[in-house]
Amino acid sequence: MKSIAVYCGSSAGLNDIYRQQAEIMGQTLAERNMTLVYGGGRVGLMGAVADSALRHGGRVIGVIPDFLVEKEVEHRGLTELHIVKSMHERKLLMADLAEGFVAMPGGYGTLEELFEVLTWAQLGLHHKPVAVLNVDGYYDQLLALLDTMAGEGLLRPENRAQLLQDESPAVLLDKMLRFEPIAVEKWLTPPTT
Repeated sequence: MKSIAVYCGSSAGLNDIYRQQAEIMGQTLAERNMTLVYGGGRVGLMGAVADSALRHGGRVIGVIPDFLVEKEVEHRGLTELHIVKSMHERKLLMADLAEGFVAMPGGYGTLEELFEVLTWAQLGLHHKPVAVLNVDGYYDQLLALLDTMAGEGLLRPENRAQLLQDESPAVLLDKMLRFEPIAVEKWLTPPTT
């Protein structure tokens, strides 16, 4: 893998460990010569992961919609910055540029991006690893909900297993490198007509 899309908050959050782990993720990507693909912002956890990757000699590609550029939150020191017309265009370009996806702590946008690439994987639209960096148990309840979905027969166990997880950026990237995609029929029950 040569590039990883990182989804995370445009806010830093209340727990300083989120920023610390964002910095470690940026450093780890740079040290492994993996390009960071992210939302192009200079604030919050997004800015922290990008700044750290750049500080450690990494390559960083930002993708930001023009309405956020107008609010002056774009990062101006990136290797590349793509300005697009919409959030949809942003997500599509990020997915095209990345060979894997990591969600770090964030809000609605982070979850939306995570679930979109997971759904695309479930549908066979890509075969790239998708993961969460579960910093300080941030995603514990979400992971438990996914287990409930699988237990209730609304998500195949094989699809549940597609979401990788770890607390360590280095260990998580190692898991992503070992990831082997599986072909699973999406439908849990045959259609009846």
